Amino acid sequence: MDYSQINEVLILGTTPGRQDYALLNRLGVRLVINMRLERPPYSSSTVSRIRTLWLPTLDSPFFPIPMHALRRGVEAALAVIQDGGRVYVHCAAGRHRGVAMAAAILIALGQTPEQAMALIKEKRQVADPDIWYIRQRILRFAKVWQQLSENRGYSIGS
Repeated sequence: MDYSQINEVLILGTTPGRQDYALLNRLGVRLVINMRLERPPYSSSTVSRIRTLWLPTLDSPFFPIPMHALRRGVEAALAVIQDGGRVYVHCAAGRHRGVAMAAAILIALGQTPEQAMALIKEKRQVADPDIWYIRQRILRFAKVWQQLSENRGYSIGS
């Protein structure tokens, strides 16, 4: 498992194997968000403190990551973060789909899309939030999240 600590509550990387859940547990991860269509998450009875959320998506410009998937992941992540846990986000290589979700979480925590993308690139060298179809989803999510925050009384970061 190849991973990068993005900030104190968010880790981004590749698909964890069964053996990696012990490490994730030691890192304080309480939620693993899996963005891969092709591989469902492992269930681990030995590490029951870690929840998994499978949001199957394709890494393709022809099938954009649905906004409802980003929103669902962000809402689950915020609940874990507010409870003192950390979140591990992954796709196959930690370059595109996982990056979009990580950026969405950072946006919900109060960063601008540009700040989120810059931080991810700084902390994870293989991340490519600038590829047009991922950048487009990140920017779109920021607009959607702002509208949700205004309409539902959310404050940024809540």
